[in-house]
Amino acid sequence: MPILGVGVDIIESERIRELCERSPAFVDRVFTQVEQDYAMNKPSKYLHLAGRFAAKEAVAKALGTSFSWKEVEVVNESNGKPTINLYGRAKKAAKGAIVHISISHTERYATAFAILEEP
Repeated sequence: MPILGVGVDIIESERIRELCERSPAFVDRVFTQVEQDYAMNKPSKYLHLAGRFAAKEAVAKALGTSFSWKEVEVVNESNGKPTINLYGRAKKAAKGAIVHISISHTERYATAFAILEEP
């Protein structure tokens, strides 16, 4: 299948921690309840939030458009593999395309790579 778009993002988890501590509303504005529940139950919650933030940014770059943060939701399959749910403008922009996502972490950084594939 043809590739319609590619996006990549990297972020320091410390930046996400600072944003969360400076503005508690940041978490509710950017992350769905499912994403919050997943990350907040991890010992390195800010690193996991950073991974989801990077994934949202990577998907935005792959789609080539902007949308509300919560219109892209990162969830995990039963085997732990991250997958993307699209809503609203993001879903409309995808036009039925398949979104593949990969998220990776180190102690300081989270990165994500998104591929938009023709259905």
